[in-house]
Amino acid sequence: MSSSRSIEIIPRRNTDRAHSDHGWLKTFHTFSFANYHDPKNESFGSLRVLNEDRVAPHTGFGTHSHQNYEIFSYVISGALEHQDSMGNTEILSRDAVQMTSTGTGISHSEKAHGSEEVHFCQIWASPRPGEGKGKPAYFTRHFTDQDKRNQFRLIVAPSNSSEVSTEREAEGPAPIRSQLRAYASLIDPGVSLVHAFHPSRNPEGRKAYIHVVQKSGYNPGNAKGVRLRVGAQIEGPIIELREGDGSYMFVGKDAELKVENAGEDAVEFLLFDME
Repeated sequence: MSSSRSIEIIPRRNTDRAHSDHGWLKTFHTFSFANYHDPKNESFGSLRVLNEDRVAPHTGFGTHSHQNYEIFSYVISGALEHQDSMGNTEILSRDAVQMTSTGTGISHSEKAHGSEEVHFCQIWASPRPGEGKGKPAYFTRHFTDQDKRNQFRLIVAPSNSSEVSTEREAEGPAPIRSQLRAYASLIDPGVSLVHAFHPSRNPEGRKAYIHVVQKSGYNPGNAKGVRLRVGAQIEGPIIELREGDGSYMFVGKDAELKVENAGEDAVEFLLFDME
């Protein structure tokens, strides 16, 4: 990076992601997952999994188990039916973020509820050292489109921060046992936003990842649709992303991120800020 206010940006295009069409499931993997193994894209900071899934009506992931990881789902369209071994049963719609701290171990199932496909991103994060074997916990949060409109809306924040409530349902971001903050945004055409990264205990090693949601339908080919330009505030947006594209970002200790909608439709994206 040329200065402490710069951001090194490395695009990960839609065509770089692994993809599979199983009929009942159409999925993309940003990082190694299941039968997809890429040693150059195993994880990034504490971000371990970023899957974008479309599950057909009346189908889904049967009961299976997890432990250690922090796992959350961001519902884009349709409804996701969740059941788990902690006794939680819930129907999650577009405005929902569902967080599970799997800790010592849980079992759960996730299925499309109703007659429509469910489209969601599932994200896994590595816990802070020493916190991977805690008691499992479950949280739900809700954020309307208006909550995310033309702003970086914080939807997940570290459980040891003052920004979160540890109640099962509450206002504000869901708590995560990881040094990761997730933001969701819906940015209108012609709008630009600037994001100041949260103060870090390790500013020299700060990383971030941005992902543009693929809203116009399953497309494993070259990205199309919306146009989001990203870059450091000091330099201006220099990389253009479209649906399904993402970018690794190595963030200077004084850098701010600038995003700009250069297209004709609203852009939905997720930003992961990792200490």
